Amino acid sequence: MTLDSPILKNEFERVLNLSDFNLDYSNFQDKFKDLAKLAARVAGTPISLVNLIDSYTQWTITNYGIDVEQMPREESVCQYLIASEDSALEVEDLSKDERFLERFYVAGEEKLRYYYGIPLKSDGFNIGALCVMDRETRTISPEKEELLRIIADEIVNRLKAYKAIEGLRNKVKEVQATQNKVVHDIRGPLGGIIGLTEMISEQGKENKIDEVLEFINLIHKSGKSILELADEILSADKEKTVAFKGNELNMQSFKDKLQKLYLPQAKSKNIHFEVNINPRAMGVPFPKNKLLQITGNLISNAIKFTPNGGKVIVELDMDVSQSSNNLNIKVKDTGEGLSLEKIDVILNGSASSENGTDGEKGYGFGLQLIKHLIYGLNGKLNISSVPGEGSVFEVMINANVS
Repeated sequence: MTLDSPILKNEFERVLNLSDFNLDYSNFQDKFKDLAKLAARVAGTPISLVNLIDSYTQWTITNYGIDVEQMPREESVCQYLIASEDSALEVEDLSKDERFLERFYVAGEEKLRYYYGIPLKSDGFNIGALCVMDRETRTISPEKEELLRIIADEIVNRLKAYKAIEGLRNKVKEVQATQNKVVHDIRGPLGGIIGLTEMISEQGKENKIDEVLEFINLIHKSGKSILELADEILSADKEKTVAFKGNELNMQSFKDKLQKLYLPQAKSKNIHFEVNINPRAMGVPFPKNKLLQITGNLISNAIKFTPNGGKVIVELDMDVSQSSNNLNIKVKDTGEGLSLEKIDVILNGSASSENGTDGEKGYGFGLQLIKHLIYGLNGKLNISSVPGEGSVFEVMINANVS
């Protein structure tokens, strides 16, 4: 059964907001594990997930009770939550809902039945969801719903805190002039969350939710650790000794991340996927600024339009000179290919939504987002293609480390 997936009216603005976090989706498992565990304990379910949804993929940045890291957006339950204006989505029995009854997590070994999700909101946009799931049907009490909302808010606050800290790393030369504002931006919301968790802890004792209190404690400690990190980065005494390397990649680490994130997508369609590096570019550091988002979206797009048994090859190179490091990224596929008219639409207009070779739903904003991010970095995008034989997307960006 194939059902149309929901498309948001503000989808481009939503994925742009998510891309501004500049996230490496493989780096947050441990950092959010306590919140996933807490959500499951609060709800009384064996499973909880923290999901972020881009143009093509639902990324599970942390999980509890089930081993899942990603799935195609069109197969997820959370896609319906982020497309809604509702404050939550509850499905009491997934096996009785025609949208999900044939999904692998319902009809397969997991046999999931219950779903309850709360959107993760950033600047009014639903960038993802906190969800709890069970293999049995159940309901969630209003009290537990409120606790889950608090956890969802904490997840977004942490993401914003990491984003703020990453911004500091990218602008280390401007830290002294802006430190008071940034400290306020980071300390304000997180300090409020810490105060709120203390209040919830006291209320919890009155309501005898003893099991929850231990994990509320973990939120409290984790929030404090982020504040301490912000203070360390912004301390005048530490300013000259702190190493701001968290925002950098080299070719090997870039390759490793791309393989970890996108090899599962390729395997699910029996597509050969590889990432190659020009040896001359090894060891040269460069900012990761939006590169994972740009390259990842190109790879997802290539996989989407390449039939089973095809190939998607990524080539990474860098032209190093005294004045600049020019990064070159090529994503080649053996897919359907593009006409000259279609290439012109992508480069000079807004590409329309199309379905992939396996019927994957197109959302119409993947390539538009890629183009926007590349041009925002003063980069260039070239596309060459032969209809029926495949396409080559080439990105050229100046990748000097500031």
